[in-house]
Amino acid sequence: MSGCSANAGRLLALAWLGLPVVSVAAAPSPNAVRAAAEQAVRARFDLPGSRITVQATPLDSRLRLAPCSVPLRAVLADAIRPAPRISVPVQCPQAAGWTVRVQVQLQLFRPVLVTNRALLRGDGLRPADVHAEERDVTRLGYGYVDSLDQVAGRTLARALPSGSVLTPAALGGRRMVSAGDHVQVVANLGGIVVRADGVALGSGDNGARLLVRNESSGKVVDAMVHAPGVVLALP
Repeated sequence: MSGCSANAGRLLALAWLGLPVVSVAAAPSPNAVRAAAEQAVRARFDLPGSRITVQATPLDSRLRLAPCSVPLRAVLADAIRPAPRISVPVQCPQAAGWTVRVQVQLQLFRPVLVTNRALLRGDGLRPADVHAEERDVTRLGYGYVDSLDQVAGRTLARALPSGSVLTPAALGGRRMVSAGDHVQVVANLGGIVVRADGVALGSGDNGARLLVRNESSGKVVDAMVHAPGVVLALP
């Protein structure tokens, strides 16, 4: 008699004698363990507006798991962020249970902002300068920007070639002065502060240098942005 037939025969005999039948839990299959890990990753990262691919790597063929009479549990820590490879703990949460770590490969595609042309440091960002493009954000280690609201009025902290993913670190402060703005020019002449009205001939954030034309004299002076609408005349 085969092992399966023998077990079935013993269960029938116990039932016929009126004795309690105790089911024996089976060890979970490798596919079940991998599926639990994949589901945990999907539950965390498969959000609206995203496209995700998840694949757990095969378990070590030498691994022997003890039987588990309760459902497997796989939970990602709150600190886990999207990455090309994530280690997921899969547990048998019963007394004297076990935990095995499963490596899961993740691709998480989301629309991010990409530059349409080469941009220089200090350039202001306009909607026409960028477009949305789907990228695997697990490979964008420096982060990404996905909304035009995040770039409104901002300038670049460094130059970017065409086709670059816009990152938070590439964004400078919001532009304090734009070309054509009417600004107040403040000059310190030997301890005497003189103020005049001018027109900015360039754009920039705090500390940026630009040219300003004095509205009264028409003279163009070198200045530095000090505050919104205010520039300091440079000697």
